[in-house]
Amino acid sequence: MRKAWLVLMQSFPTFILLCFRFGIIAMASDYTRPGPGRVILTQHTDSSSYPQQVHVSAVGAEYMRISWITDDQSMPPKVEYGKVSGKYDAVAKGESSRYLFYVYLSGKIHNVKIGPLEPDTVYYYRCSGVGDEFSFKTAPASLPVEFVIAGDLGQTEWTNSTLTHIGKLDYDMLLMLGDLSYADWHQPLWDSFGRMMQPYASTRPWMVVEGNHEIEALTFFGMAPFIAYNHRWRMPYEESGSNSNLYYSFNVAGAVHVIMLGSYVDFGCNSEQYKWLVADLAKVDRSVTPWLIVLFHAPWYNTNTAHQGEGESMRVAMEALLYKARVDVIFAGHVHAYERFTRIYNEAENSCGPVYITIGDGGNREGLALDFDSKHKYAHLSLFREASFGHGRLRVIDGKKALWSWHRNDDSTDTVRDQLWLQSLSSSSACQGGTKIKDEL
Repeated sequence: MRKAWLVLMQSFPTFILLCFRFGIIAMASDYTRPGPGRVILTQHTDSSSYPQQVHVSAVGAEYMRISWITDDQSMPPKVEYGKVSGKYDAVAKGESSRYLFYVYLSGKIHNVKIGPLEPDTVYYYRCSGVGDEFSFKTAPASLPVEFVIAGDLGQTEWTNSTLTHIGKLDYDMLLMLGDLSYADWHQPLWDSFGRMMQPYASTRPWMVVEGNHEIEALTFFGMAPFIAYNHRWRMPYEESGSNSNLYYSFNVAGAVHVIMLGSYVDFGCNSEQYKWLVADLAKVDRSVTPWLIVLFHAPWYNTNTAHQGEGESMRVAMEALLYKARVDVIFAGHVHAYERFTRIYNEAENSCGPVYITIGDGGNREGLALDFDSKHKYAHLSLFREASFGHGRLRVIDGKKALWSWHRNDDSTDTVRDQLWLQSLSSSSACQGGTKIKDEL
């Protein structure tokens, strides 16, 4: 009886996973939109002591966090690094952890913070004293700086296409809008995802925020949400005064303040996240940091028929804060398509509000959200929309202008389908006077 129960319980996550795997039939137009791609399971073929799932994230202006997993529990959380390949003149030690999810026990998860590091510099590093050498490049100390922005990646054939296109052009940092692995309780998919991302996430800092597929709560088994996500993708939340890995902020190139908000953690006016956001925005001096961008998972403005209204309560709670702070642009994912809106505040066009962009088209296994509602109440605010897989790039040129481009995965080529020059609101004389929010504290 016990064995039968165990087999039943072990198959439960797989059953849930299959429940999510519905295909969507592509519609014909000037471009044949692809259906959902096949899930790719990436295996670890090296020794159990060899580091795998290596990725890096920025911790302040001078430090990086190196994260990896070893199946061998005896391997130390140690990183050797230097500016010359094979010559490591610095060593840093960190911490390790594991987590139990149902009947799955993770490998040993290592996190090591290294630095201080020089800006715009390539560093070579080795994890746990064994295995391959990796390298990353730090972000520049000043503008220009280029971000790659992607959402709802998953681990499919289309994910591979997106990553290949991303890797063809250089960039300084990747910002990920949630829905990473699509493990959905089936924990080995987290391992497979980490291996697939390693060639890219080990070379540039990847800064991520959670989506609904990271929740993975099983309350009847006593499992809290975000267990796997918080263990595997630790972000620099403490450094920004946050008490949660689910929302945080950081500066890049001395001129861009990036805020990552949690769509699936309490955001009401009495919540810890709301109070943190008020305090964080109050610290931003736009004369020093002219650009302010915000990312979260569930979009506030959306004319696609998928996920209608799911970000509305968060919009009502937080939109005024971001408008008063003169946020330049807000990115969201969740909807598996691309859509760009004009500058908006309170459901109306406003030249001092943020540009809203939905880019949840990284390659997930659920396929594209094909249908947009031409009669939606926000349709007149939507300037460009297309249901295709792809990624975005934001190149901040200087304190006043930045170039946004959306790159569609069009078969073997990278096709730029949408492009927009942005002016920072801090440089707009018409939008001055509304940027002080300290009275909210």
